[in-house]
Amino acid sequence: MSAGRKLILLAVFAAAGFAFWRLQLVETDDAALPSMSAIPLQLERGNGAEPDSLDPQLARMDSALNVLRDAYEGLMSVGRDGSVVAGTAESWSVTDGGLTYVFRLRSAAKWSNGDRVTAGDYVAAWRRLVDPATASQYAQMLEPVAGARAVFTGAAAPETLSVEAVDDLTLRVRLEAPAGHFLAILSHPSTFPVHRPSLARHGGGLARPEVAVTNGAFTPVEWQVGAWIRSERNAYYWNADQVGLDAVRYHHVADPMTELTRFRAGQLDVTYTLPPGKVEALRGASEGVLHVAPQLGVYYYGLALDRAPFASSPRLRQALAMAVDRDTLAAKVLGDGEIPAYSWVPPGVDGYQPQVFEWSVLDGPARRAEARRLYEEAGYSADRPAEFTLSFNKSPLHDRIALAVTAMWQEVLGVRVALRAEEFRVLKQTIDAREVQAFRGSWIADYNDPYSFLQVLRSGFGINLPRYRDEAYDALLDEAAVGADGGRAALLAQAEKRMLEAVPVVPLFFYVSKHLVAARVAGWYDNVMNVTYSKDLSLVE
Repeated sequence: MSAGRKLILLAVFAAAGFAFWRLQLVETDDAALPSMSAIPLQLERGNGAEPDSLDPQLARMDSALNVLRDAYEGLMSVGRDGSVVAGTAESWSVTDGGLTYVFRLRSAAKWSNGDRVTAGDYVAAWRRLVDPATASQYAQMLEPVAGARAVFTGAAAPETLSVEAVDDLTLRVRLEAPAGHFLAILSHPSTFPVHRPSLARHGGGLARPEVAVTNGAFTPVEWQVGAWIRSERNAYYWNADQVGLDAVRYHHVADPMTELTRFRAGQLDVTYTLPPGKVEALRGASEGVLHVAPQLGVYYYGLALDRAPFASSPRLRQALAMAVDRDTLAAKVLGDGEIPAYSWVPPGVDGYQPQVFEWSVLDGPARRAEARRLYEEAGYSADRPAEFTLSFNKSPLHDRIALAVTAMWQEVLGVRVALRAEEFRVLKQTIDAREVQAFRGSWIADYNDPYSFLQVLRSGFGINLPRYRDEAYDALLDEAAVGADGGRAALLAQAEKRMLEAVPVVPLFFYVSKHLVAARVAGWYDNVMNVTYSKDLSLVE
């Protein structure tokens, strides 16, 4: 062993009232050893339902993306105000009329094992994302990149994707057509880099906490299934000196009331959300600081267009959408400031005016009368009611909404709906297997642009759960990709209006983010993306 190297035993213990030990024998250079706090500061963060994966190219649940945004870093990040800001890319240029992007990576960017983050790591991740063998439901996220569509449809090899490592710190990307939302896309976890040696060694298991190597502020080190994921500070993160926490534990509590109880017991520092109807009661309360803010997200019921009774029955679908009293639902069933949804794209998206159902201007009696007329034209009546099953994941909130909406359907139309509550993983599997007729869904913006919502219903998109297919809709999205700023918004509006006429989804309400934050947490902020990086937070006693 050289004179400048030695063996060091690291011990980590007693964080935030939870005792744990972690021993690690490390051989290192004195000068290379990052400084670490002797006593960890661990944030206990509520994170909703159990994540589906911690693989950046495979994860799709909001709870998974929250962990990944802390663990990895893309070329771009989400700013405190919800805008797009620099991530691992310290600078970039756009040439050729918006077709060529050249990114310069930070020379200080490193993986959690000390390896340098290189342009090749992004090339590998993006090829992996669009490769059909990966089966990523976010494969179409990179659709603007030249060659991407040919790859994810199986017509070309992943190596043909137009992304190139010019050198270790320079990444060149060629687009099919100008795309004003391209930088925003690069803040999404599906585009995050992979540690290539880990990919070669572990394949699809590269994201397991016991082997994960990440380039963000924290690295997952333990996953207690059904309980929590724990991540530790990445001392090699390029901005580690500004990270105020040593660890984050993401607690998975699907029931908001249980989560609130745990917060009040001092077991959580931040809640993922709040139980419905609790906002007013918690204003000014001593439990913690209440944060409520608009969020780009929609709660909806999806209708399986490849299954009876919804296939080839737009009148039935429209009748169901019209029969829901969204104002009552938002005010009486929810009551926390949620906005009734008469469009698919939420209000507040930069530079866009959402389109609404044409019948949204009708008053309640006229709307219900029109819904009954469409229901009868679809071939249904009191003697021959429509019958189907509504599937949703188990939660008191989802229970309440399902009971309220199905009661409205029964009262206005006479529809007979069977309710099936199941675990989220089971619901996800049955939707993917096309075993459901109607289902509870939600869509949270991947980035601040209307295309983040409209792309979801593009033909063949991996998360197009209703299986909506319309060539004219797809063509409008394609045309919008090359339109000027004003023209692009108009084309996207035409697409949204066309989709609303077909009713593949029944939007119910738009989300607001709701959090209780303990007094000991400093640095919390809100934005329409509902993204608050743990690296920006600290704990004060």
